[in-house]
Amino acid sequence: MQNLKDLEALLNSSIPMVSIESREERRIVSLFERLIPHVHRAFFRWTVTEGLKRMDVDMPAQLHNTKPIELLTQIKLTGDAGVYLLFDFHPFLEDHVVIRLLKDIAQKYVDVPHTIIFISHEIRIPDDLKYYCVPYTLSLPNREKIEDIIRSEARTWSQLNKDLRIIVNKELLGQLINSVSGLPMDDVSRLIRSAIRDDGVLNQSDIADIAQAKFKLLNLGGVLSFEYDMAQFADVGGLDNLKEWLAIRKEVFRAKAAMPGLDPPKGLLLLGVQGCGKSLAAKAVAGTWGVPLLRLDFGTLYNKFYGESEKNLRESLKMAEVMAPCVLWIDEIEKGISVGDNDGGTSRRILGTLLTWMAEKKLNVFIVATANDIHSLPPELLRKGRLDEIFFVDLPDKESRENIFRIHLDKRKQDPDSFDLPLLAEKSEGFSGSEIEQAIVSSLYRTYAMKQKLNNTQILHELEITKPLSIVMAEHIEGLREWARDRTVMANR
Repeated sequence: MQNLKDLEALLNSSIPMVSIESREERRIVSLFERLIPHVHRAFFRWTVTEGLKRMDVDMPAQLHNTKPIELLTQIKLTGDAGVYLLFDFHPFLEDHVVIRLLKDIAQKYVDVPHTIIFISHEIRIPDDLKYYCVPYTLSLPNREKIEDIIRSEARTWSQLNKDLRIIVNKELLGQLINSVSGLPMDDVSRLIRSAIRDDGVLNQSDIADIAQAKFKLLNLGGVLSFEYDMAQFADVGGLDNLKEWLAIRKEVFRAKAAMPGLDPPKGLLLLGVQGCGKSLAAKAVAGTWGVPLLRLDFGTLYNKFYGESEKNLRESLKMAEVMAPCVLWIDEIEKGISVGDNDGGTSRRILGTLLTWMAEKKLNVFIVATANDIHSLPPELLRKGRLDEIFFVDLPDKESRENIFRIHLDKRKQDPDSFDLPLLAEKSEGFSGSEIEQAIVSSLYRTYAMKQKLNNTQILHELEITKPLSIVMAEHIEGLREWARDRTVMANR
């Protein structure tokens, strides 16, 4: 209803041109057809394949007007006011003759009020025409409308398959609505219809598939990527304090409406020793909370053209909001916003853009930033209020190492109970989680080559010949621990 009111107001406000960027052609035509009785002008639609056709009167299309110059010349010479919907006209807006004709039509609006409506997926209005043209964006469906679409698609499928009925519980319905929010109605219908027809039901597995399809529809390529490989905290050894902190906030983050007196969680920074599970923890947040995981790659964010890096970041953050609720993983954040001035100030501008967005964002985009070098991070990012908490991910303790051995042995089809896990945990002191995993992998290669079965001896041998990072970079790690001791929360208990 709001779109109808807005478009009627535009048609009655002496504006000669309107541009609408949308792929929902049928919806736009339907909206203007409903306006015909309320706007006392002739309505036309034009395409390069069919020419000009009246919408308010049943008349054949004027095929002689398929070329844009002939079309605009006729509109210019027509003495009766009209509304003209021009589909996919954007390629012709680079022609200087077309631009001149459009200016002529616009400047005669007082005498003959013709309104030109440009409709395409993407429109760049030439500078000469911007004075006469107003952009308009169709509203996206709200939660109530999306729920109507989901129920309508479910009813339609049930009618076609009379023996089967789709049942959607309240929690799943809320997740489905979240997963398609930010999309036009046509895309919402198509994704829900596809999910139903895939296996005849709507269930939890459809949420991830819809999120992936949504990401592709929005064309979020480039610096923002969709992470298909997510994890659960069952895959993460240790980090008990972090797991508990996130579990407490899960319900508030996923709530459909704001909790009284509680703001949605903003995000956290994971600082720590390399290989101790920071990246895996980021994946586990999204997997456990049941929301999409987007990864912001600062390596591809920077652009050699002045100002483009900030634009790339703004567009990426905007798209993350469209995917909300979601987790935005910024890996090795210090590489993108270090405090050095060797890049002409780009890092400073990037930092300013990011901090402004963090302060102003309204939608549920939970940031998980990971860092290895705290000294490269600016104090503006670290102060309370930007992020909810800073966690330090240290080398795993003995209990965590035992759990890590169990996870990775089980992952590789080895029975963890056939190994002396307490002994392996004891002998791997100072090893990170990734170093423990690599010890198991290397042992498996060795036993495979020797045609033997993996046992304690091979893994202990691998641990003995490995020099872990805690020895190779002992001074660096100790300095990191010293900094974090009174400034962060320990991720491990």
